[in-house]
Amino acid sequence: MLIKRMTVQLSGGLQARHTALFAREACSFQSDIFILKDGKCVSGKSIMKVMALAVKKGDEITLLTNGLDEHAAACTLEKFLLTK
Repeated sequence: MLIKRMTVQLSGGLQARHTALFAREACSFQSDIFILKDGKCVSGKSIMKVMALAVKKGDEITLLTNGLDEHAAACTLEKFLLTK
């Protein structure tokens, strides 16, 4: 399992459009992917659950990946969240 803490730099945070793109990217990996924010942990593959976290630019989150392609998933999704 990989655990990465980061500050979201994505302009607008994870609102509808960006959440859909994030979830689609997460679903392309076999690994389990979770986002943790303010004590809540949700599947990164679920658009509705990720949107419920209301992640904004500047928010601290933790990205958890676990599985066969966890390194590739963590790298790709971290890059997505840190894009300005």
